[in-house]
Amino acid sequence: MTALSLRALNRALMDRQFLLQRTDHTPLEVIRRLVALQAQEPNWAYVGLWTRIHAFTQRELTALVENRQVVRSGLLRSTQHFAAADDFRRLRPLLQPVLDRTAGSPHFTRNSAGLDAASLVAEGLGLLAGGTLSRKELARRLTERHPGRDGRVLAGQVELCTPLVHDVATGAWGSWGNRSAVSVTPAEVWLGQPMTTTATATKDSAKELTRRYLAAFGPAGVEDVQRWCGQTRLGEVVAQMRDELRCYSGPDGRDLIDLANAELPDPETLAPVRLLPAFDNVLLGHADRTRVISDEDRKRVMPGRARVLPTFLVDGWVHGTWSLDTGTLRLTPFRPLRATDRAALEQEADRLLHFVGAGAVSYSDSVAAQSS
Repeated sequence: MTALSLRALNRALMDRQFLLQRTDHTPLEVIRRLVALQAQEPNWAYVGLWTRIHAFTQRELTALVENRQVVRSGLLRSTQHFAAADDFRRLRPLLQPVLDRTAGSPHFTRNSAGLDAASLVAEGLGLLAGGTLSRKELARRLTERHPGRDGRVLAGQVELCTPLVHDVATGAWGSWGNRSAVSVTPAEVWLGQPMTTTATATKDSAKELTRRYLAAFGPAGVEDVQRWCGQTRLGEVVAQMRDELRCYSGPDGRDLIDLANAELPDPETLAPVRLLPAFDNVLLGHADRTRVISDEDRKRVMPGRARVLPTFLVDGWVHGTWSLDTGTLRLTPFRPLRATDRAALEQEADRLLHFVGAGAVSYSDSVAAQSS
């Protein structure tokens, strides 16, 4: 069994995520390659595409949302993602048990004690009546029917338990912090096509999801796949796929798998400076994330369970964070930068400034003044 170094895993990840060089693929092709883009704040997904695609413009993704080729909804790990509409139709039923587990957590069940979950979903869909309501209005109507309960939590439970798609305005560029204004529509109504049945999804889509994951994040272990999507017991699925997979061992001796026909780049391939958005896929795609970020730096980048700060990569690894503050892009390196890396970082930051319409680059940590 071939052993892979940490650097080999890093370069494979950078290559498959279009971070070794920007691609000329369309935004829809890139979204499909990455399976889905994290989109709690939709603007971050735009930055994620900008850092991967030559000459990407905001209008390209907004148009895909307007044309219903890309949807925003709950998907991987019960969080909001952009996904190609056809992928969403196939993958959401497969991942529904993960969202159901989230809906069964104490945050929701304390509020809905005594209510049948299936009846609550039916009630929510009845209020939507095949149309669109804002989350706020759906919550208000559920509160009217269930006095003494938090309608916002009830509406959130409905959204987890049945596929609802978010309105175009929420997915458009410039919608920072607009979560309360989200409007939802039943996915089948919005897309004009039925979702894949659960039975078919369970049988066929788990293998598809594993293949798609490896194409975007491999080589990786079964635990990595499970952490990325939220599913469990994928070892059984992988065992059925052995004939189409190649096995490796990782730097720590763990068993890793990959698509049999997937090529690995030369570990010595240069990796350019890149700025990643908050919650970028590359930081959330593995249980063991040391192929892109050290355990020490991970604590800085993920200071809370629900936070993943924007980061920048130097030589393929997270080297610091960045933020936008009143028109200024502030860089916070975790350690001194070489003069050549600093120049490359500032050049890339200037490009991002042009994309987001901000005005200046600055450093918020004195370590940036040092050179190694």
